[in-house]
Amino acid sequence: MTRPVAERLVELRRGFHEHPEPGWREYYTTSRLVEEIEGIGVDELAVGREAYDPDDRMAVPEDANDEWVERARERGAREDVLERTAGGVTGCVAVLERGEGPTVGLRVDIDGLFIEESTDDDHEPVREGFRSDIDGKMHACGHDAHMTLGLATLEAVKEGDFSGRFVVFFQPAEEISGGGHPMAESRFIEGIDHLFAVHVGLDHPTGRVVAGIERPLAMAHVDASFEGTSAHAGKAPEEGDNAMQALGTAISNAYGIPRHSEGMTRVNVGYAEAGSASNVIADRARVEAEARGETTALKEYAKSRLERAFRGAAVSHGCELDFDVVSESPRADSDPALVEHVASVAEGVDGVTEVLSTADFGASEDATFLMERVQADGGLATYLIVGTDHPTAHHTPTFDVDERSLRIGVDVLTRAVLGVDGVDEDDTNAADGVEPDD
Repeated sequence: MTRPVAERLVELRRGFHEHPEPGWREYYTTSRLVEEIEGIGVDELAVGREAYDPDDRMAVPEDANDEWVERARERGAREDVLERTAGGVTGCVAVLERGEGPTVGLRVDIDGLFIEESTDDDHEPVREGFRSDIDGKMHACGHDAHMTLGLATLEAVKEGDFSGRFVVFFQPAEEISGGGHPMAESRFIEGIDHLFAVHVGLDHPTGRVVAGIERPLAMAHVDASFEGTSAHAGKAPEEGDNAMQALGTAISNAYGIPRHSEGMTRVNVGYAEAGSASNVIADRARVEAEARGETTALKEYAKSRLERAFRGAAVSHGCELDFDVVSESPRADSDPALVEHVASVAEGVDGVTEVLSTADFGASEDATFLMERVQADGGLATYLIVGTDHPTAHHTPTFDVDERSLRIGVDVLTRAVLGVDGVDEDDTNAADGVEPDD
């Protein structure tokens, strides 16, 4: 980086913030990443389908091409990158080869959200001129900062005294839990001894570092459609099979699913649509729902009971049900040895005022696919948090990050990667052993 590090980090982050793209449409984002990585210089750069098998993707939208490709092209995306990511096969993996030593991985996510960014004058991206330029989309969760951390750490590790193999996963589609699985099935995850995943904020202030999360929730996203029979609501209502009524019963049944004695579960119906007019018995209805669990097994319990509730509602109202699990992710906990390592290096980073070994996560993340794979193969993984002051909560129109935290994050990650050789790989963390019956 030719300019002062802090200035360059801010420039990178703001550039990503201005051009958010949702999951599996990150065409311009991937092009920018490729340009930056090529500028750093790596031994291997796999883009799009070179990085993973497209058939392993989850939650792939129908509009991954066309409009999004053209928008990326208008913003200056390279044609060769658009070709390599065609069909919504976005993201990339960068690899440094530095001789004998451990294989270390870093995973960062790259997608934005379907949120209209604030236009208030006191919102810093507005005031400083880097507000989202795409209507209804914004980086409202810090993935712009995550990409910045990934690039800067890659460059710092290359310039540092590192021996081994360093793999950086720039993962698409985290917000829809779609990209972790293909990355975890790729050849690049094989042989990783230590994996770091990172997030900024999450209600932790600037200066605080959490060395590893605890108890992320396993999760499943579900689309369900009810198909009935339409009829005139006044003249012959008895001839209809009411999908609207099936929908209402399904929602009520979902919130009546029993909790489980082995741990926490969650269900939610977040979106529903049905009907066409007040005098028509609705023949179609659709919902988007989710099931979560404190363990992967408990998620499976909640998911199976959710499907049972929906099927019962469909049968009782004479409807057919299409129940589709569009994406899901497991639970994977941070390994104590790697947590201890991150905590140790963070203590010596300028600007770090507090280090927590662990903290509850309370949400879901598809980085757990990569963590689970590394741990299953005998490696260690941790999901750390770099605190950042944010004026409002994640996933809100006025979310922003404290750019002072960018340098802190790069320093923590770089020191963690460069110093990982002495971490005991035998000290693994076996979480998620609960296997409740349905």
